[in-house]
Amino acid sequence: MHLDPHAIWSLALTVAALILFTRDRIPLETSSLLVIVLLAISFSLFPYTASNGEVLNPMSFFSGFGHEALIAVCGLMVAGYGIVRTGALDPVGRALAKLWSFSPTLSVLVTLVVSALLSAVVNNTPIVVLLLPIMLNVAIRTKSSPSGILMPMGLATLLGGMTTTIGTSTNLLVVSVAQDMGLQTISMFSFFMPAAIAGSIGILYLWLIAPKLLPNRTPNLEDSAPRIFTAHLHIPEGSFADGKTLTEIIEETEGAIQVSGIRRSENTFTVPLPDARIRAGDRLLVRDTPSRLKDYERTIGATLYSKGHQVSEDNPLSDNEQHLAELVIDRGSPMIHRTLNEAHFSDVYQLVTLAIHRKGKVLESMPQGIARTPLRLGDVLLVQGSSEYIEEVKKRGHFLVLDATTELPSTKYAPRAIAIMALTITVAALGIMPISISAVAGSLLMVLTNCLKWQDIQRALSAQVILIVVASLALGAALTQTGATAYVAHQFVAVTQGAPDRVIFSALMLLMALLTNIVSNNAAAVIGTPIAISIANEVGLPPEAFVLAVLFGANMSYATPMAYQTNLLVMNAGGYTFGDFLKVGVPLTLIIWLSFSFIVPILYGF
Repeated sequence: MHLDPHAIWSLALTVAALILFTRDRIPLETSSLLVIVLLAISFSLFPYTASNGEVLNPMSFFSGFGHEALIAVCGLMVAGYGIVRTGALDPVGRALAKLWSFSPTLSVLVTLVVSALLSAVVNNTPIVVLLLPIMLNVAIRTKSSPSGILMPMGLATLLGGMTTTIGTSTNLLVVSVAQDMGLQTISMFSFFMPAAIAGSIGILYLWLIAPKLLPNRTPNLEDSAPRIFTAHLHIPEGSFADGKTLTEIIEETEGAIQVSGIRRSENTFTVPLPDARIRAGDRLLVRDTPSRLKDYERTIGATLYSKGHQVSEDNPLSDNEQHLAELVIDRGSPMIHRTLNEAHFSDVYQLVTLAIHRKGKVLESMPQGIARTPLRLGDVLLVQGSSEYIEEVKKRGHFLVLDATTELPSTKYAPRAIAIMALTITVAALGIMPISISAVAGSLLMVLTNCLKWQDIQRALSAQVILIVVASLALGAALTQTGATAYVAHQFVAVTQGAPDRVIFSALMLLMALLTNIVSNNAAAVIGTPIAISIANEVGLPPEAFVLAVLFGANMSYATPMAYQTNLLVMNAGGYTFGDFLKVGVPLTLIIWLSFSFIVPILYGF
């Protein structure tokens, strides 16, 4: 079997695309659009004529923008955002938090099971967004390391997501591409049983074994937003600080105090240089916890003021003052690939950014340096502001807010959002209408019932997801129509010639599992589906089983932090390293792979 130039070009572009998709420095949106444009231009300049005489229309590479799978994915992203925006899942989170006070061991299992079940019908990102701050705060209250539960919780949502067609966008794409190629429609719960069996085995591993494999990491978001207060230390006449230099005052507090400014009058501030001499009547602008501020007061003989009022038993430092919070740049954030200056962050959110955490490292800088740093998915902003503004940021839903000073967002529209989501899923599950139609209708209902506003729709839709889906569909179409998929399938069969049917099936699934931990799982799924169908046809096995090999393999995003967006969130929150993911994710991949290698062939009789 030979390849013509168009097939060779399609294969080469696919390999190049998979490499581009792994490059952090190039936005995934840019790589995806580049692939689409290159396909369209190349097939326009050099038209391809199939063996039946039909000319491939280059405009067909843009058809992914109107593909049923993408419409369904977008509809579910919007509907899922409605669940998050209204706080509809908060009762679940609060119930889990209460359970931890009774039995931590049982609570871990319940958390894993609930995470998986919710992820079967709701995108797993909002599930992780909901549970991360709860798990962190529970760990802080119980004085235990959260690293033993955060990664298992994140991986449990991936296990749950592979049980239904709407669990992940990957599932929707595989099912839709298979349907486009003539296979019977795979219903919402067609593969629920094998996925539930394998997932249950995976849950037991995550409950009993995975926590023992994880070291006690110090999370980058470890602290429960300690209250940091802005206050004035008034220097009275005759005190220790009167007449001393700032260096001498710092030495007296053993280097602990950090003075942001020296106020000489209502309108005059002095730069806190080391040799600046402090005079009676000065006020030192400091930021710290209440207990340390009281220590400074006693040590240097100052009087503690906060916002112009002396702090005393009648006027204590309270929680409505300044404090810290961590904001995670998640998939729905408008800050991805933008700097703080470009987004006018301080003006819009009324918060001051102090540091950036990235992949386990803390980049500390002055605000003007931080403000020019392009932000990435999974970055964490350490910000300071009032509880009022922190609460407002949480309500907007632009970030995952990790702190313990404000309640999880909950509104009177939560029951409506749950009802709409349940109706959306039920209508599709009963076959009354396709999920693409019910999801879009559900999104419209979210707007009409005030669960979402139109600006929320913009935040819910991810350009990254949309473009990677369209690019993957375009590559899949090019590979299929030029005969490249048939060639790859033929070579795969040649390599596995003589092997039992189960081994061929298992080898394909393992190949997809390896690929999905390196590149986008959506890309792996869309490109792999037509190849899987060609392999099944060539060896005379049920193509539906090989489609499931791609679907399950593309969902095994367990072994690397970049394999899935929730892995990045969990990595930052738990302080995990790349090696931690390998240590836990590789055994989980082997467990799920072996489980499916045994279960699926039995179901399909080979």
